[in-house]
Amino acid sequence: MNTALAEILERPDQGTADSGDGPLIAALLDGGVFVPVDAKGSVVFLAEDEGPGLPGYVSAECLAEDLPEAAGAVHCDAMRLHDILRQTKAVKMIVSSPAGWAKIPSDMLLDALRQGTRLTEGRSVMLGWSTRPLALALRDALRARLLDFPGIETVWIADACWEHSGVEQLLVHLAVGADAPPEAASRLMEAVMSEDVTVGDGDPAVASIVLDPVAQADQVRHLDSLGLDTLRADHARRRVEVVSREFDAAPPAPAPEPRPRRWWRRP
Repeated sequence: MNTALAEILERPDQGTADSGDGPLIAALLDGGVFVPVDAKGSVVFLAEDEGPGLPGYVSAECLAEDLPEAAGAVHCDAMRLHDILRQTKAVKMIVSSPAGWAKIPSDMLLDALRQGTRLTEGRSVMLGWSTRPLALALRDALRARLLDFPGIETVWIADACWEHSGVEQLLVHLAVGADAPPEAASRLMEAVMSEDVTVGDGDPAVASIVLDPVAQADQVRHLDSLGLDTLRADHARRRVEVVSREFDAAPPAPAPEPRPRRWWRRP
């Protein structure tokens, strides 16, 4: 359940979102939402006066209670929401909790997703090098698959703690060039998370953000400065460079074993 989003939605003044409603959008993108699907796995939309609306719920239970005709619920992180909004004609997103709701224009959400940042009224996310086993598993799995996804240039893996909500995540940033096939980043993450990596009960959620390496060059430089585990793909040479503090210092050489003494030598 996206508790931070539920708390915001249940405020008395909630119901709409405007350009200054940073905490609402931040909580939505930080923790994701549950989106209804039909029996074929297609997203279910709601009819709004201006056009189709994309419903999202803070929990699967909330979705089932409010929209019983849906066949199931799919959790969508920021990347999946970006793909759905970009590929469909949804004009807004309707996010709901058991005691509140809000409507957010699609353009506003897409702007926040394209920026790769959260609208948090000056607050920020703290990123740091992760030594979690899950982070190492992610690094190895992404390295193994990265060359199969042309256009994805660089991947950074970080421990993330969102200041406004205290939510902790493993956050994967992916720099994707303009020549990348559509949905390359989301397909890479979906393959890794469904086939290669298991998130345990004690692990943080895994989220991802797509960056434009040209338009968001400043953010790319900032990520490079943090000493995060980084994967750089050279698709032309079919090589992936791994940058990690784990490999910065060579392990100390083992002490030489004592040479056996010959029997005729005295100690």
